[in-house]
Amino acid sequence: MNQLITKEQNGDLTMTSREIAEVVGSRHDKVKQSIERLAYKKDANGNPAPVISLPPLGEYLDSLGRPATVYRVSKRDSYIVVAQLSPEFTAKLVDRWQELESKVATHEVAALPANYIQALEALVESEKQKQLAIATKAEIGSRREATAMSTASTATRRANMLERDLDRSKEYCTIKRMTMLTHGQTFNWRLLKSAAQDLGRPSLDIYDANYGTVKNYHRDVWMEAYGLEVAA
Repeated sequence: MNQLITKEQNGDLTMTSREIAEVVGSRHDKVKQSIERLAYKKDANGNPAPVISLPPLGEYLDSLGRPATVYRVSKRDSYIVVAQLSPEFTAKLVDRWQELESKVATHEVAALPANYIQALEALVESEKQKQLAIATKAEIGSRREATAMSTASTATRRANMLERDLDRSKEYCTIKRMTMLTHGQTFNWRLLKSAAQDLGRPSLDIYDANYGTVKNYHRDVWMEAYGLEVAA
């Protein structure tokens, strides 16, 4: 889920801005700024003259389980970005790409989650696998067994918490998603906000790649305001 080098769903290979930051030893936010400057570059007359295409954004969960974004940069554009940041690291970037291309044949490179719910599902599955691995290793000696059981219990609690978050997220829907599900119908956020207040169902602020955060309204609010069901 948090792989730095990925294979997109269309088969193209990309390197994330996090991986580029690691290659050049720079902060991730600085790398993202450099990518944006190259994508929005203008000529002497103020006309758009991009050096690279603005890469698509990908989502992942950071070490604290919070949603965050990375740029998914093509092979060609990754060389330009690294040349802009630290030309001396070009050889290291070549090595990284060779490593990536060798992994494709062994199916070690996976696509990033397409959205926050998929990211949560992947994390839940990861925690379940950790729990299974811990359970199979719990043997030999009471101290080791007690430690393994304690660790397994922690993994179980975390997996259960993530599953609850996932189930809860399916009870809510954003205006953006509902517009897509209803094939372009428009909705008034003020009406939704009023219905949420009347029902005592406060909205949730969730991550959005375009707007930073957006409001997520409970299924009861959608039913009250527009008579619409939120699909689980």
